[in-house]
Amino acid sequence: MRIGIDVGGTHTDAVIMDQTTVRAEIKTVTTPDVTTGIVTALRELLAVGGIGRDQVSAVMIGTTHFTNALVTGRHLAPTGVVRLALPATAALPPMVDWPHRLLSAISPSVHLCHGGHEFDGRLISPLRPDELKRAAAELHARGIDTVAVSSVFSPVATDLEEQAAAILLAELPHLHISLSHQIGRVGLLERENATIVNACLRRLADQIVDAFAGALEAVGVTAPLFLSQNDGTLMDAEYTRRYPVRTFASGPTNSMRGAAYLSGLSDCAVVDIGGTTTDVGVLTNGYPRAATGEVDIGGVRTNFRMPDVLSIGLGGGSRVVTGPALEVGPDSVGYRLTEQAKVFGGGVLTATDLAVAAGLADIGDRALVDHLDRDLVQQGIDWMATRVADLVERMRVSSAPLPVVVVGGGSVLMPPDLPGIPSVHRPEHHAVANAIGAAIGQIGGEVDRLFAITAALSREDVLDQARAEAIDRAVAAGAAPGSVQVVDIDEVHVAYLPGNAVRVRVKAIGDLDLSRSRTPEEDRPWVTT
Repeated sequence: MRIGIDVGGTHTDAVIMDQTTVRAEIKTVTTPDVTTGIVTALRELLAVGGIGRDQVSAVMIGTTHFTNALVTGRHLAPTGVVRLALPATAALPPMVDWPHRLLSAISPSVHLCHGGHEFDGRLISPLRPDELKRAAAELHARGIDTVAVSSVFSPVATDLEEQAAAILLAELPHLHISLSHQIGRVGLLERENATIVNACLRRLADQIVDAFAGALEAVGVTAPLFLSQNDGTLMDAEYTRRYPVRTFASGPTNSMRGAAYLSGLSDCAVVDIGGTTTDVGVLTNGYPRAATGEVDIGGVRTNFRMPDVLSIGLGGGSRVVTGPALEVGPDSVGYRLTEQAKVFGGGVLTATDLAVAAGLADIGDRALVDHLDRDLVQQGIDWMATRVADLVERMRVSSAPLPVVVVGGGSVLMPPDLPGIPSVHRPEHHAVANAIGAAIGQIGGEVDRLFAITAALSREDVLDQARAEAIDRAVAAGAAPGSVQVVDIDEVHVAYLPGNAVRVRVKAIGDLDLSRSRTPEEDRPWVTT
């Protein structure tokens, strides 16, 4: 038995699943203290499902804690930034394009040091240990205990970042070190940004993981804890402490994975409507299509893996504005829906009120919205359906029409048909698809590197090497060895680099191996597990 939990802005959803079946589901209101909401959801879920605590083999949680921390600029730790690049890259220092509010929040200690590689692995300049020791002394003087280390083309050659980490740890053994080659892709500034984001969230990651573990303990569940990553796979609690940035956008990803499982469709558009937002993504071979370029998060440009998702402020709690022109959202009553919506006796006209008045949903007391003007209700429903259909159209990359799967608690806002959409599916258990996506999560490994194709290293050799490395990473992350399969290969020749350069991205996925024990190498803070 697996328990999947997804914490949203309005609701916390939870399910119990065996190998193929949803045994029980529950939807509770997200509380200001999100951990308390998880305890409540777990207790209600186990009671509804009639499942003993000892029958639970794993708990998977999707959370927005870390995304919210960056967007709001709260709970971020002072961070050291070490770039290995001199004499190159000095024209654009680290965090050159960050918003002032985030710079103030993390109060960075920035150090430019010698190092780095060319795209083919040739050294720009050797490390200078004295520079790193001076950086460690300043970090110590300022009381900073988390550091982001980045180096030019480190996805090609990782050794300088690892050597720098070893030198820093020899000076300050308590440091938490985030290395850019484990987090971002090719592209120095964006990869460096992603690494700094990860580093400034490390302290919060410890607090959140401890709180989640405490929630399980409070309910009496002793099963291992996993958190959802933004590519549809899982990471264990210790991995989450080191890589909290990988949870970004895990909510929409869980919903898409759950939609694929419930609908049986592996290639489709997924519309996930919650209480506050609507997210639209595309599934390819059962996994979310990844964003191909940089991703802006809270005003910071990053290039680590993220699903390609379009979002708008439309959900069950969205406020309806009736003049001068009718609009729904983006302002929302959020988790106060059951207090402020008209169907619950409140005074705010929301999207949920329109759905109930139109007969699309049976929520609250319909008598409280019977007086609404019929034309107003229909205009509101049509407005929402058109907005969602437009989002789906924007996500298409070919002329072929996309079937649509509508999920989420707010999916009741949508009529049976959407303008211009050939088919709309609303599967059973659609309201908790996000929790189902968390529960069915697998383990992944990914490679994103530049290779130089030569007479001694052919294209086939490069692809074989990348596949093997991706599979090894999946197994090291906790996948059962015999279950790992390569699910995506992307090969792009890079014309602007000298030589026959090719960028290869490979993703491998396998089933979670709950019997695997951790190896000593996985306790080294700069090693990807």
